[in-house]
Amino acid sequence: MIPGGSVPYGEERVRRARYAVAAVFCVHGAVTGSFATRIPWIQEHAGVSPGQLGLALAFPAIGASLAMPLAGAVSHRFGTRTALRGLLALWTLSLTLPSLAPNIYGLCGTLLLFGATAGMSDVAMNALGVEVENRIGRSIMSGLHGMWSVGALIGSAAGTVAAHLGSDARLHHLLAAAVLTVLGLVFCQGVPDLRSAPGEEPPPRFTLPPRSALVIGAIGFCGVFAEGASLDWSAVYLKDRLGTSAGLAAASTTAFALTMAVARLFGDRVVDRFGAVRTVRVGGVAATAGGVLVVTAPHPAAAMAGFGLMGLGVAVVVPLAFAAAARSGPDPSQAIAGVATITYTSGLIAPSAIGGLADLTSLTVSFGLVTLLAFGLVAGAGVLGGDGRQARTAKGSVDAAAPGGGRDT
Repeated sequence: MIPGGSVPYGEERVRRARYAVAAVFCVHGAVTGSFATRIPWIQEHAGVSPGQLGLALAFPAIGASLAMPLAGAVSHRFGTRTALRGLLALWTLSLTLPSLAPNIYGLCGTLLLFGATAGMSDVAMNALGVEVENRIGRSIMSGLHGMWSVGALIGSAAGTVAAHLGSDARLHHLLAAAVLTVLGLVFCQGVPDLRSAPGEEPPPRFTLPPRSALVIGAIGFCGVFAEGASLDWSAVYLKDRLGTSAGLAAASTTAFALTMAVARLFGDRVVDRFGAVRTVRVGGVAATAGGVLVVTAPHPAAAMAGFGLMGLGVAVVVPLAFAAAARSGPDPSQAIAGVATITYTSGLIAPSAIGGLADLTSLTVSFGLVTLLAFGLVAGAGVLGGDGRQARTAKGSVDAAAPGGGRDT
């Protein structure tokens, strides 16, 4: 028993671990938000054209996809706490790199490293998130991803202020990286420290994702495609197709992001009550209805409502896909890396696919494709493997969640 309370020490320790992992997610998101708001400054400083910038912005996803399979091996060798501490610090410190790039070649190289550190720390923190979820015995992954969205909003707000003041992005990102690195190191002290059993073989550095991850990843692909398309193209859709002002068009993107953040923060309660499969299936219905509303909207308000429905419908797809992947086999880090690679690939191709199809046909047709993929959530939700509550309480679930099946030290 803890002093002054009625909660057993073990439960209190898990609760603290949950808060620590949530804080790590917030720090991770803050790096992304800090970077995104200074892209115009970075573009001007590096002297790149819009087309070159579009090419460079593909490199974070490429770097992440190449590096994510390494996260399991790092966790196996150093233990989950040390691995996360190091990988998160690399991610926060890499925020300083893109603003230093003098040209397109430097920008592509720095963004490749930026994405690699993002992807490895992403896998490590999601694997630990699933471990804590297993120990608590109820869904928390949606809320953790909600905290990532909160961090992204905080980083974006700070970046907006810095840009408004006309500050040099190199100085802004240096200060932000220093603050976020210190916070990350502090928060990592509270996460579980899982270590592999003596003599256990390390996971391979590079390997194809397990078949279970490919199937689950397909659901994540549909959700992230709809998310990426809506975030990058909703403002353009309202402005070009429905003739709205630039301000109202931008507001639609902000509303979409806020809808997703709120839905993720409260999504765990829905998952615990109705289960992962039913939640994603109903979310798929909402996202599909939103897509239909977007492509048939006669008025901007209807289109904005449609994008809101899509944000609400896809919000919990990725966290639930990661949780299902971790339960699908003996090596959660490898499975999560496989699903994360597929989802990052979806986020990479979605914006260009929407633009390319729009050039050939129209934006309406492009969002018709998004609507079809949203319906894929309805059809494929069953691969998430039930509501997940049995898996979280099943014998051995705690050990199975550790990268390499380790022990808590």
